[in-house]
Amino acid sequence: MAPGIARRVLITVRFDSEWVARWQARWPMLQFEVHPTRHLEKISLEIWREVEILYTFNTLPPPEWVPRLRWVQLHSAGADHLLEHPLFQRDVWFTTASGVHAINMAEYVFAMVLAWFHRVPRMLEWQARAQWPPDRERWSLFVPEELWGKRMGIVGYGSIGRQIARLAKAFGMRVLAMHRGRGDPQDHRDLGFVFPGTGDPEGVLPDRYYPPDQLHALLAESDVVVIAVPLTPETRGMFDEAAFRAMKPSAFLVNIARGPICVESALIRALREGWIAGAALDVFDQEPLPPEHPLWHLPNVLISPHVSGFTPHYDARAAALFEANLERYLKGEPLFNLVDKKRGY
Repeated sequence: MAPGIARRVLITVRFDSEWVARWQARWPMLQFEVHPTRHLEKISLEIWREVEILYTFNTLPPPEWVPRLRWVQLHSAGADHLLEHPLFQRDVWFTTASGVHAINMAEYVFAMVLAWFHRVPRMLEWQARAQWPPDRERWSLFVPEELWGKRMGIVGYGSIGRQIARLAKAFGMRVLAMHRGRGDPQDHRDLGFVFPGTGDPEGVLPDRYYPPDQLHALLAESDVVVIAVPLTPETRGMFDEAAFRAMKPSAFLVNIARGPICVESALIRALREGWIAGAALDVFDQEPLPPEHPLWHLPNVLISPHVSGFTPHYDARAAALFEANLERYLKGEPLFNLVDKKRGY
């Protein structure tokens, strides 16, 4: 960097000003600018030309606008929405917010699983009628299935999957995990950013690991299946007819990843014809889910509007991750959550 030229950090999402002031005081050699917008033209070309570090969701300029750009920190855990962008193909580091969602998304999974196995949807149906069923029917309608001793298959053992495993063990479940990472699942160096006291950084909680080519074996053993892999060319359509037929007829599916990981026509058939017992779906091929879509009307489906990643603590956790990565960047150390551009995550 030539003398007199600012090392500019551009932030295009809304952050509490206290965080930005803290960073500016800690790293006076950097110039922090906050322009919360998704519209490129609302940020001057002069700023774009000087940006070295960009924090954004998807406000990405053409490569020729940012000759000094070296690193993009994403506000999202996934990078699938950027894979075709020209900047993504350039010699620029991209890091994600993986780890920020782990706590709340794991809790979402168990909210859905407990609701299903403890008959909450059925209870709400009778509440809407403002009556109780006859005593002779209450057992058959409302007797729950305990989670204790059930097998939870976690497809994708990243930060979210590992926090799900932590909660599953607290419920007395056995954990089966499919690991698609770049190395040993018990080697925490490849895990990325982890908040203290969360997840399974050492990879010791699963009762058994399965490689990707044994997905169907994992599905055949699981009472609950959670999809937690990123959307990549490799995972698109991973849950096809063969995968659903490999599952237990009593199994419950939770998809918190991306809709296209499931072949939706096969999923609908599996739910209609009883290949699986039910599903909780937070993501879909088309969002918002159209009113005429058949998934709305299946009695064995719990639907939520892509909210499993919502938490009031999101921005604070994302800021903490960014701060940790800034420190590493300035020290020349490896960054957390660096995207492997060949894999797309």
